[in-house]
Amino acid sequence: MENKLNSYRQPVTGRNILRFALPTMVMTVFNTFYTMVDGLFVSNLIGTDALSAVNLTAPAIGLITAVSGMLATGGSAVVMKKMGEHREQEAREDFTLLILTNAVVGAVMMALGYTLMDDLLGAMDLSARVFEYCRAYLSDYLIFTIPILLMYNFSLYLIAADKPTLSLICTVAGGIANILLDYLLIALADLGIRGAAIATGLGYSITAVVGFLVFRKPENLLHFQRPVFRGSVLLHASANGLSELATSLVSGITTLLFNLAMLKYIGENGVAAITIIMYVLMFVSALFIGYSYGVAPLISYYHGEQDHQKLKKLVAFSIRFIAGASALCTLVSVLATTPLVSIFTRPDSLVYGLAVTGNRLCSLALLFVGLNVFASGMFTALSNGVVSAVLAFSRSFLFTVASIQLLPILLGGVTGVWLATPAAELLGMVLAAALLLKYRKRYGY
Repeated sequence: MENKLNSYRQPVTGRNILRFALPTMVMTVFNTFYTMVDGLFVSNLIGTDALSAVNLTAPAIGLITAVSGMLATGGSAVVMKKMGEHREQEAREDFTLLILTNAVVGAVMMALGYTLMDDLLGAMDLSARVFEYCRAYLSDYLIFTIPILLMYNFSLYLIAADKPTLSLICTVAGGIANILLDYLLIALADLGIRGAAIATGLGYSITAVVGFLVFRKPENLLHFQRPVFRGSVLLHASANGLSELATSLVSGITTLLFNLAMLKYIGENGVAAITIIMYVLMFVSALFIGYSYGVAPLISYYHGEQDHQKLKKLVAFSIRFIAGASALCTLVSVLATTPLVSIFTRPDSLVYGLAVTGNRLCSLALLFVGLNVFASGMFTALSNGVVSAVLAFSRSFLFTVASIQLLPILLGGVTGVWLATPAAELLGMVLAAALLLKYRKRYGY
């Protein structure tokens, strides 16, 4: 057991923290990169109408990632806290129960998706062409619901089991497979937007398969054992992962609101432009999400051991690292706006000018998003899902919805839409800082 927990016994230094977190940072950035590549292939090989369709289906897809994120992050915190309390047998039983729960939930979600798809898409009053793109993409994407849920869970559990490099390898392999399949299925097999959905699903499935094979082996820190049903574990994991559920759910809702605002002020070109900007923001935000995922098992373990000295060092370094990275990422995003947008659309396109202006304004959000992501993830790792959910819900929903509704009126249309995300993230950072200070003595960080 001591050998298996080697990474958790290391001194808390910046070098050791980054060594532990780096694979997940690369993993999430790369994962976002091949999501962008999806958009690149769709935009250039099919058209901006198809790119709009990918974004318009995001709320439905966001529901899948919402549930997987809730069970993965909440469950990981529960399992690793028990590991830190030296209740290894119970932790492995809970781990197996949570994975089985994911599979059952995935089957239910897939059935609901096919049942409700036409009604939900029909309510958006789309053109016939965009409607068909949306329906084709979502129909094939839903086939992979269970592997996608397992992919998110196994990615985090591989990290928790002290196998972050393997998790990274799976993500890179899945990304490369996705890119190659995008080309083969869209360009060569002429499957259009269906090819993009299938390529994404198959790429995600690699981690699901590898995770299943790894966790069958009893020599690993975490491995499958006969599960024991404990309703309190499912409840605790779900409650603890509320912030991730809230973040993904409201991300889908706010994406819909952004799309509706763009349709109102500009039209479908506006939806394509905001899709490009979301790819850019998502790419940079992935750095902070990866860091938070990477250090979460350490936070949970130190909390379980009640090692406040290590916890305090870890949190202090994290805040310094995130502050520096936030400033650098914002600067790069603003300066690189033109080449980034040029990847997705030609300079003579109506979408191009909209996306360039929008990205420069939206990039201000990157100054604040890092601390918001870390604070929410930290409270999840500390098994305080309520505070984590309050942070996520306030920042991603309350502040964003208010900004989308008010700023276009105050600033005269589309400029207010572009600034809605920076405004929401700024308000979120103020709330995050206040709650970090409030709970500092309670958790000893």
